[in-house]
Amino acid sequence: MKFARRVRTDVEINLTPLIDVVFLLLIFFMVSTTFTKETHLSIDLPEATADPARVAQEQIEVSITKQGDVAVNGVALVNSELETLKSALEKVSEGDNAMPLIVTADAETPHQSVVMAMDAAGQLGFIQLSITTKNVGTKK
Repeated sequence: MKFARRVRTDVEINLTPLIDVVFLLLIFFMVSTTFTKETHLSIDLPEATADPARVAQEQIEVSITKQGDVAVNGVALVNSELETLKSALEKVSEGDNAMPLIVTADAETPHQSVVMAMDAAGQLGFIQLSITTKNVGTKK
C-alpha cells in the first residue's frame, strides 16, 4: 500500500496582530497617564538669634481654660468679656502692640473664646500673634 506524501509547510508566527496590540497598548498608556508638574519653592527660613530669657519677659500670654476662663500673663480676669480682655491687654502691653502675643488654649476650649482673644488682639493692633494648644489627655 502506497501512502500519499503530505506536503510539509513551514510553520511561522504571524506578527501583525501582535504589533497591532502593542501599538494599541502604547496609545492607551499614553492617553491614560497623567503628567504632574512638580513645583519647588525655595524658602529662606529665619533663624532665631534672640535670647530666650529676654523674649519670655517681653511677650504677653493669654491663657484660656476649657471652661472659657481667661488669664493674661497668669493673672485671671474678672470675666471673659471682650472689653475686659482688651483693657487687660492694654495695661500689660502699655500701648506697645509690637510685643508678641501668644494665645494658649486647652484642647477642649470653645472656639468662640479663642476667636474673641484673637479679635481683641486685632482690635488693639497686635501684629505678632501665635496660637498654641494644650492637650490635657486623650479620651478612651
